[in-house]
Amino acid sequence: MLDDTLLDDSNRLADADTGGWLRAAARAGAQVRSTAEAAAEAGVERIFSDRPRAVVLITRPGHSVAVAGVVMALLGPGCAVPVVVADEVPPWVGALDVVLAHTEDPGDRDLAVSIDRAVRRGARTLLTAPDSGPIAAAAAGRAVLLPPRVDVPPGFSFPRALAAWLLVLHSLGLLKADVELIADELDREAERDHPMHESFVNPAKSLALRVADRTPLLWGLDEVATSVGAHGANVLATFAGVACDVAGYQQAMTRSVLHRRAVQGTSGADLFADPDDEPGSGLVRVLLLAVRQGPVADAVRHAAEDALPGADVLEPAVEVAGGDAVTAALLALRFELAALYLGLAAGNLGGNPY
Repeated sequence: MLDDTLLDDSNRLADADTGGWLRAAARAGAQVRSTAEAAAEAGVERIFSDRPRAVVLITRPGHSVAVAGVVMALLGPGCAVPVVVADEVPPWVGALDVVLAHTEDPGDRDLAVSIDRAVRRGARTLLTAPDSGPIAAAAAGRAVLLPPRVDVPPGFSFPRALAAWLLVLHSLGLLKADVELIADELDREAERDHPMHESFVNPAKSLALRVADRTPLLWGLDEVATSVGAHGANVLATFAGVACDVAGYQQAMTRSVLHRRAVQGTSGADLFADPDDEPGSGLVRVLLLAVRQGPVADAVRHAAEDALPGADVLEPAVEVAGGDAVTAALLALRFELAALYLGLAAGNLGGNPY
């Protein structure tokens, strides 16, 4: 059961947060800034200056899957070069290609083999990973290795990986991204979501309360928002044990029974209904996620709001400026902090709040 009073009691929050997870998440801006500094020292702008034949994003268990999804969505179908997502370096990779990888596991031998293959074939390779173990050995002197400079527990590396990949893609001329602006906005978001701020003015606490005791339906109104929704589902599962549905809104519309339940749940008609009245029924919370802005995005949003008038709309772009990458990073952090608040209030993390 959720103890929602915990969220507005900063002393009890501090007692429950035995792992310092809220503080770790709030260091997202520092992670981005330190990654940019490490990349500058490593000469990323010089090494990754020429446009490649292809970019290969290596995904391993952990945040690299979500980061790859966000990057692919930001690049979009109009990217000037092919972008391939794979769990190992493909056999065709060569000196004309760029390989990006991320892991928190220094002992991932499969990734170490991939890094070794990439550098032996001359591919320009960047890796965000600890500077020890088989992976670091495979990268030593042959790939750009950016180890973490900000101390956070495992599971909090999303902003660091995203920053590193954005820096490379910006240097290659494939994607415009201002990582310093991303770091600044993440700092501001962490301040808005500070444990001292009460739920009604704290976006992360408010989000946590909205999805408590519900099945969240994270439906993206654009490709970038949907990819961030996948990260949101991951952190909600990791820190709060909450299972979510993630889909683009157009795809969600094809799930007839779930979409009908979402419509009923947002209409107010079943406000006092017993979810046990119908077999297989349950309370859902529809969160419409929006990152991109413009006429197309507005049209999709209006259609979704007409069909789901009571749905929550998470649209950080109305709060900040700086483009899609900034908005995506901010929304990802808000989900992370909301998941932590929810996990702490439910007693799934740290000390017992009761």
